[in-house]
Amino acid sequence: MKFKIITLGCKVNAYESEMMKEKLLKAGYTYDEEAPEIILLNTCSVTNVADQKSKKMARHYRRENPNAILVICGCSSENNKNAYEEVQPQILLGNRKKSEIVNLLETYFKTHEKYQFFAGTRKLSFEDMQIEKFTTHTRAFVKIEDGCDNFCSYCVIPYVRGSIRHKDFDTVLKEVETLVFHGHQEIVFTGIHTGSYQSSNGKDLTDLIHEVSKFEGLKRIRISSIEITELKEKFLKELKENPKICDHLHIPLQAGSDDILKKMSRKYTVNEYKKIIEQIRLVRPNISITTDIIVGFPGETEELFLETLKTASSLEFSKIHVFPYSVREKTAASLMPNHVSSEEKHRRSKELTALSKKLEKEYAEKFLGQELEVLIEKSGEESIGTTSNYLKVKISENLPNNTLVSVKILSYDGFCLHGTKI
Repeated sequence: MKFKIITLGCKVNAYESEMMKEKLLKAGYTYDEEAPEIILLNTCSVTNVADQKSKKMARHYRRENPNAILVICGCSSENNKNAYEEVQPQILLGNRKKSEIVNLLETYFKTHEKYQFFAGTRKLSFEDMQIEKFTTHTRAFVKIEDGCDNFCSYCVIPYVRGSIRHKDFDTVLKEVETLVFHGHQEIVFTGIHTGSYQSSNGKDLTDLIHEVSKFEGLKRIRISSIEITELKEKFLKELKENPKICDHLHIPLQAGSDDILKKMSRKYTVNEYKKIIEQIRLVRPNISITTDIIVGFPGETEELFLETLKTASSLEFSKIHVFPYSVREKTAASLMPNHVSSEEKHRRSKELTALSKKLEKEYAEKFLGQELEVLIEKSGEESIGTTSNYLKVKISENLPNNTLVSVKILSYDGFCLHGTKI
């Protein structure tokens, strides 16, 4: 039978969709974007917008494919079970049993009985998943962790992903080795709270990075996101000594004001964040540091917003992912007073996005005239690739996908760098 997968949200979802795709292909199913008989929708619930998009997609695919078998899973269905029952999916899951997709479909074909499963608890074991080759990205994502115990006051993810749990250390090594064997030169460690990684044998994320670096064919190791509180001396030493670690870290700030950070239940102050960023730049002077910032959090006055602007500017991020605060049921922030109006959130978002564009330009233009190594991810008349420090580069010639090439950087157009192969 023919199937397609629609993935919304984060790299963890992308990994889990790739895992389901691989299992279905191995079981004899055929991937077909145009005429699928089975549609899998892997949903996201990180914001209200993500929830709304997930629900809209579910209604769209049911309306356009009334006879297809519809499978819905992920964070939004975990968070909004009743909202998805209206589209009558044959299989409705939360974030568990994605790895059992083949058996779930085979059982449905035998019984024609609709199936639902929701764990109903935060205390979960790690659902074992591995992939052999990433078909949707040149860079291979490797999920090493699931769940979160931080309970930031704005976030629903701890409720829909459960408590922190981790993939076995040796299992990760084997998975990375297999991905490298199949040609992947860059792997991206990902999870809901990736930096919390702690294997049952006592090994942490730094140990894992150190060990996978020994694979000869692996050229780059990237971390999808890491909290500032997890960037300890041990990690900084590895960052200094290990050239395979990419020259890019995504470190969420969320607010540049101590008052708002406290209300958010974040576990650091602005000064603590700044000090660690300074230490990172002593180790890697030209590193790209990107971040997430929420604007319009309850109680964020104009004065506090200006503090965030000032902090973000002083930290010289290479990109800021801006999120207007989104009310999430079950969270502490949803019950807080002094919510900011939609209009004000929109204005502040525009202002912070403008700062991001300025900082992006300043960072990218540092590399004009320099030679950078680029991993080609899209081939054609114009090839597109990514540098170690996560800059997009266009080269005006057709270069083979998944190759590392040296490129002389010539210009920046406001979105990406342009260069010529050396």
